[in-house]
Amino acid sequence: MATCSPCAACKFLRRRCVEHCLLKPYFPPTEPLKFAVVHKIFGASNIIKLLQELPEMQRADAVCSLVYEANARIRDPIYGSAGVISSLHEQMTKLQAEVALAQAEISDLHYQNANLMALMSKEHSSFQDSTILSYDDNCYIGETSWESFWS
Repeated sequence: MATCSPCAACKFLRRRCVEHCLLKPYFPPTEPLKFAVVHKIFGASNIIKLLQELPEMQRADAVCSLVYEANARIRDPIYGSAGVISSLHEQMTKLQAEVALAQAEISDLHYQNANLMALMSKEHSSFQDSTILSYDDNCYIGETSWESFWS
């Protein structure tokens, strides 16, 4: 029987870590705070019961969820992860309102730009028409052209 270091759970609980310890794969000795946080919120017996009831392929995800919830409960003892979710939902709602406002402003700027372009086009064509008339007025004096004027 090979001697190995106890998992973080067994070390924290000051018990002998057996070869097939249920907690060993999820609470390695290199991460002692991980078990300490989960133990503080849920207790060792509840963690063990939960892991025993789950299929082995779901246990790692369950431990990740327990760690996340335990950390959230330490930060916010009343709401835990629900408080985090609520806060994120509130932020998302505010950001969606900001995006809608920005889209409305962009739409308004596009409308203003289209009106400005139409006005500039109208003034440009009006300017060209007046330039042509002015040119004709300078080139022809009555029935006389510039050629006859110089001669």
